[in-house]
Amino acid sequence: MTILELLPGDPTRPGATCTAEGTHFALFSAHAEQVELCLFDARGERELARLPLPGRDGDRWHGFAPGVGPGQRYGYRVHGPWAPALGHRFNPAKLLIDPYARALDRACRWHPVQAGGEAGAGPDPVDSAPHVPLGIVTGERSAPAEGPRTAWADTRLYELHLKGFTQRHPALSDAERGTVAGLGADATVAYLKALGITAVELLPVFAFADEPFLVERGLSNYWGYNPVSFFAAHPAYLGGAGPGAFLAMVERLHEAGLEVILDVVYNHTAEGGDSGPTLSLRGIDNASYYRLEHGDPASYVNDTGCGNTLASDHPAVRRLVLDSLRYWAGEMGVDGFRFDLAPVLARGAHGVDPHAALLRQLTEDPLLAGRKLIAEPWDVGPEGYRLGGFPPGWAEWNDRYRDSLRRFWRGDDGELPELARRVHGSGDLFEGAGRAPWASINFVTSHDGFTLRDLVSYARRHNRDNREGNRDGHGENFSDNNGHEGPSDDPAIRERRARQARNCLATLLFSQGVPMLQAGDELGRSQGGNNNAYCQDNATSWLAWAEADEELLAFTRALLALRAGEPLLRADRYRHREADADGQRLAWLAPEGGEPGNGDWHDPARACVGCLLSQDGGHNREPYSLLLVLNGGETPVPFRLPAPGPWHCRVDTARAPWVFTGELVSGTEVTCAGRSLQLLASGPYAAEEEETAA
Repeated sequence: MTILELLPGDPTRPGATCTAEGTHFALFSAHAEQVELCLFDARGERELARLPLPGRDGDRWHGFAPGVGPGQRYGYRVHGPWAPALGHRFNPAKLLIDPYARALDRACRWHPVQAGGEAGAGPDPVDSAPHVPLGIVTGERSAPAEGPRTAWADTRLYELHLKGFTQRHPALSDAERGTVAGLGADATVAYLKALGITAVELLPVFAFADEPFLVERGLSNYWGYNPVSFFAAHPAYLGGAGPGAFLAMVERLHEAGLEVILDVVYNHTAEGGDSGPTLSLRGIDNASYYRLEHGDPASYVNDTGCGNTLASDHPAVRRLVLDSLRYWAGEMGVDGFRFDLAPVLARGAHGVDPHAALLRQLTEDPLLAGRKLIAEPWDVGPEGYRLGGFPPGWAEWNDRYRDSLRRFWRGDDGELPELARRVHGSGDLFEGAGRAPWASINFVTSHDGFTLRDLVSYARRHNRDNREGNRDGHGENFSDNNGHEGPSDDPAIRERRARQARNCLATLLFSQGVPMLQAGDELGRSQGGNNNAYCQDNATSWLAWAEADEELLAFTRALLALRAGEPLLRADRYRHREADADGQRLAWLAPEGGEPGNGDWHDPARACVGCLLSQDGGHNREPYSLLLVLNGGETPVPFRLPAPGPWHCRVDTARAPWVFTGELVSGTEVTCAGRSLQLLASGPYAAEEEETAA
């Protein structure tokens, strides 16, 4: 069908909205002088028409294309002033991606022709269309079924990279590897279910691009924190299929009782700084979408470290973010979101505002309010570290938990007070604001840093393959090579590393708050000491399933099952020394018995402490207790057991098989080996466990 002109469309629905008669197109631009819809052939190779959008309602440009339906490829050219000194970078030579496009026809690959022009020069006149992905019109989709809606206190997170998790999986076909179909396959779903987690947290799945400097070095963006779209999934992850493939994966995980959480990047885009590509927002309305330097609109505010910062206090940006989240939640069935560099969402002219409109709207939106919201509570801008500063309803990645556990198990002096605060659920950060322990997302490792195996095998980063002179990545990791840098055949070193890994996992899963595991840690995955593998789309990052540490995997599964079965480890409120209304309390014990005194807490020579979790009797309940004993020192420590007992050992990281069903402890004390952890239980449940084992 040949379309000579468009009719006025519907300005209330941004993007491409398909009907039985045709498709409505609408685009926000406050400063444009004209907007052209560009239609392409089915292969996306030939531009068939450039049609001015005839309607304008305020800042919404719109048009209706009769007969245009699903599958149509399209983009925009936006006319306006080239005036970087005023914040405007319009250049109709550059084809632009619709920010609301639900699908893209191909991945975005860097090409110099994408550059729109720099502030000190004029606009670049070369047509970029051959090197820019095209939007694809999609049809309406029925709302998916509700997900599992696991309570926060019961949640056990598993952070994974979709490609890294599936690329080398032996049970998957070549077509499934690296795709949503692979993650939703029977073998991978069965593994996740058997592991004992309740939610997968996927590294970015939005369509993203390689940074130009990576292309120049022969590398690529692997993690995906460089978005070109907030609606379209990365084409490679769909494996040639449409958006429905993503929904099918979500529904398959839901059937297994698993939630799906997306790591989302609404703080910057792949357009970068002054010399970056013009792909979408920059060419649509640069002055509205991006935060520009006060007094110098030709320069971008860079609170992200990525060249630009989205203007989250602008109404059009807020709507874009909210509409994107509603799409993934309402049409793709996603159960929650982890927000990369989340303080950007609250930034305005006067810095970070904890009462920012966007944060409020996220917790008040009828569709989003029931979803899990997780903040990475820092960015690189002024006053950007905001751990504990997000409003009720949010959870936050807790890097103080990560660093405390690493230092304690490394053997650093004076770590007991900080360790206790973190194991308690970081009440010092969250309780005063009326938040619960689940506000703390506890982790020892994540995608950003060492794997667990590398944490106990390397004292220094080894990032030479990133081709940045080993200067990138964290310089201080609070890691320990335990006697040798890198792989070792020494049995003593290998056993010490294995114990330290068990210590980290057990502490994580026995702490109050929400635990998050990094995919592959349970298999003993190594990145060869690379603590910033964002550009390693290769065997460095992909899970080596054939090399799995089966003992560590079995240990991790047992810990996850134990946490799931112990309500005392999954508090939905903070407990303290005095029993609460439900008869529950948390107390700290010194090895000699009784509570540690102030001098004990601050004695740098002390490295052993006990955490007692108790459920008093009453209301037809039997008294029940758990005792977590942590010894970060090198020497064994005798630990007096509190009355009444008897006590049963559930976990001992120094003694194989490490997890016990209910081994009875004789006497009034246990010896906690150096660099080890024990979990003991007292009460009818513990006795039942012993009887079951017998």
